[in-house]
Amino acid sequence: MRERLGAATRGCGLGCLGLALALSLLLGLGWAISDGQLLDLAQRALLRAQLQGRQSELRAPFGDDDSLNRFSIPPGATAKQIAADLVAAALIGDAALFLDYARVEGYDRQFEAGVYFVKASQSIVEIAALLTDSSRSFILFRSREGARIEELAELIDSNGMFAFSGADFLALVGWGAAIPADFAAWAGIPAGASLEGYLFPDTYQLPPDISAAGLRDTLLRAFRERVGDELRNAALAREFTLRQVVTLASIVEREAVWRDEHASIAGVYHNRLSIGMRLEADPTVQYALQGARGAWWGQISQADYRQVTSPYNTYLSAGLPPGPIASPSLSAIQAAIYPAESDYLFFRAACDGSHRHQFARNYEEHLSNAC
Repeated sequence: MRERLGAATRGCGLGCLGLALALSLLLGLGWAISDGQLLDLAQRALLRAQLQGRQSELRAPFGDDDSLNRFSIPPGATAKQIAADLVAAALIGDAALFLDYARVEGYDRQFEAGVYFVKASQSIVEIAALLTDSSRSFILFRSREGARIEELAELIDSNGMFAFSGADFLALVGWGAAIPADFAAWAGIPAGASLEGYLFPDTYQLPPDISAAGLRDTLLRAFRERVGDELRNAALAREFTLRQVVTLASIVEREAVWRDEHASIAGVYHNRLSIGMRLEADPTVQYALQGARGAWWGQISQADYRQVTSPYNTYLSAGLPPGPIASPSLSAIQAAIYPAESDYLFFRAACDGSHRHQFARNYEEHLSNAC
């Protein structure tokens, strides 16, 4: 029995050895599925060992540019295609190293189609992890108080992450653009007018695939939500249309540096309007110049008060200008509806450099406040 068992064992020797060698060969070769090669444990361990000697390359950025670059992974893209696209975008320098690392860590099966924002100053390790979840990508866009629509267009261009240009945006919000009818009716915007003043200033986290129309609608929706029917009805109750309120608020926004002066400045303008006195607001002249001084809010002269012919020049034209001159904050809109009660008719910058204002009841007082 023992001999027979031994013989049986000895008889298996060459066959079993051959089977073991075949298995070892299969283990060593692994297998491939299309372009995204799946690694077995042995291959993964070998490749991981090789990458241990290249840790400095994996963790070193390709460049030192910290600006965000828009990078898209199309549906169905393989890890090899993604690596090649990253090289073409100058975000990494070694496609093969990226691909090896992605395979070892399993990222090659986790890369997700979508839009990402990647820096050349990020390493392969960071970029590979980033490209597995497109939901974490967004565009941070800050629309500041007191900006005119041309400045918003410049922000879009300087941001570098939008798929459209500032000119594309201006075509949807400028004079003559087709304004969404429901918003135009609610806000009382006349046909042909721009959306100046209604693109609510705030900080927004936007989806990376947002369009120019999507950005416009986001800013308009924020305006309607923040202002709401309550403030709109409050304006009407005081015999002002919402458009008149936004127009006045935009002037207040440009005049004031400190928010706690909004109501006082608005009060001066209400007082002037109530007696038929011209507003004589410098920002309206700056707006009328349309950047002719090399800046949207450039320095103006005494001569400009008399020579800039425009319905927006409130030194020449009585009452409010035809429309807003910038995007007012909610505080300025509230101040335009609920101004401070006073008998002030003038204000000018204080002489202490604080950017605050001194107020006066008459022109003589106003002159005495001069620096």
